[in-house]
Amino acid sequence: MDTAQVLFGSFLFLFVSIKLLLKKPNRKPNLPPSPAYSLPLIGHLYLLKQPLHRTFLSLSQSIGNAPIFHLQLGNQLVYVISSNSIAEECFTRNDVVLANRPELIIGKYVGYNNTNMVAAPYSDHWRNLRRIAAVDIFSSHRISTFTSIRKDEIQRLITHLAQDSIHGFVQVEMKSLLVNLAFNNILMMVAGKRYYGGGTEENDEAKLVRGLISEVMASASAGNLVDYFPIIRWVSDYEKRVKILGNKVDGFLQNLVDEKRVEQTKGQQTLIDHLLSFQETQPEYYTDVIIKGLILALIVAGTDTSSVTLEWAMTNLLNHPKILEKARAEIDEKIGSDRLIEESDIVNLHYLQNIVSETLRLYPAVPLLLPHFSSDDCKVGGYDMPRGTLLLTNAWAMHRDPGLWEEPEEFKPERFEREGEAKKLMSFGMGRRACPGAELGKRLVSLTLGCLVQCFEWERVGEELVDMTEGKGLAMPKANPLRAMCKSRAVVGKII
Repeated sequence: MDTAQVLFGSFLFLFVSIKLLLKKPNRKPNLPPSPAYSLPLIGHLYLLKQPLHRTFLSLSQSIGNAPIFHLQLGNQLVYVISSNSIAEECFTRNDVVLANRPELIIGKYVGYNNTNMVAAPYSDHWRNLRRIAAVDIFSSHRISTFTSIRKDEIQRLITHLAQDSIHGFVQVEMKSLLVNLAFNNILMMVAGKRYYGGGTEENDEAKLVRGLISEVMASASAGNLVDYFPIIRWVSDYEKRVKILGNKVDGFLQNLVDEKRVEQTKGQQTLIDHLLSFQETQPEYYTDVIIKGLILALIVAGTDTSSVTLEWAMTNLLNHPKILEKARAEIDEKIGSDRLIEESDIVNLHYLQNIVSETLRLYPAVPLLLPHFSSDDCKVGGYDMPRGTLLLTNAWAMHRDPGLWEEPEEFKPERFEREGEAKKLMSFGMGRRACPGAELGKRLVSLTLGCLVQCFEWERVGEELVDMTEGKGLAMPKANPLRAMCKSRAVVGKII
């Protein structure tokens, strides 16, 4: 080895050594606070109890009302936020980074391998799905083309209630009636099919379909244990059950698409007809899988959420009869008793709108917004959020934050008379992944609630207040289905 080689080798060794010495060690990320103890392997999973939105608020309070905290769920780092300002930071400044969804088993087997609008990662494909939804499904024009469907389903409900209550108060079970209304509304839009009459009767196909949707709603959460511990797949049948559910849901959706394809009825305006017309011109993109994924998202998002919101709204009106009287007085004054409320009237029924807003505040249809997933490192609330972090947004806690709302636990629609209050609501999410069907949902809820108040007298079954206990489920249903006393008003005879 000559002198030059020795000098070069020595210089290289010295250079590398200096670089290593001067290199800053990997900085440990500055994570937000964490509650209690993280156990080996399972982390904080032992702390999770239903309902999760209440558990997360309690955990936040246990560490000094922390607006953001982290959990270690198995091998998954999770951030939970309960602050409106931090949520705005997430879905404005960090909206692109947090526009992803975690890959969950339910998304793989029911969400067409995470390719539908709800589960798809942020990508050109998702942006195209979102464009289709915004223009061809949830645009104001498209929603308005289905006004007659909403009107017809509400009239069927009113007719059913009036049959027994025309001569006096009768007891009715509201949950099933409202579920059927919401379900018919969506299926008529999607495929022109009605599964229920105005009442609660149902055939075998209706039972099957409702069962499938209920199973999907029960499984569509921030994930099962198997999502956090892949090794559990060997001992749990969860993945097998979800796979079977996915096959059943796909069979149901494929039948809807095939029926419309065979019919080829001229002038039909159902959403499947509309999407099949796109398939004829762009078959390489508008495949049956794309169509079924769009329809699945609409059915899942538009049935239980609307019916649950209506049930909570009616429950609160029964527990606050003065608010009910005030809503009826507004309707009688501005609409009268010669016709049924129309959708175009809602804009002038300010107190009715306030009741809907207050219901969405106290009982958001999805109290924990659908989970987000960070695609890169970012800063949230002054803390580091590493790439691959799952983000859960506790909208329920934000809506009851005493720092944002006066008497946050009270049902007070009057609060929305103040300008800007509605902007604090997070019921439908925020940013790129906000619910595109918010307008459709609010139209159905507002019109249905207004018609029920206009057409009937309502009382509690007993003197006690209606139980407000929450049940289990993604859409936060009531634990006990609502029962109420109902009597037709004179206006019903003029309308029907």
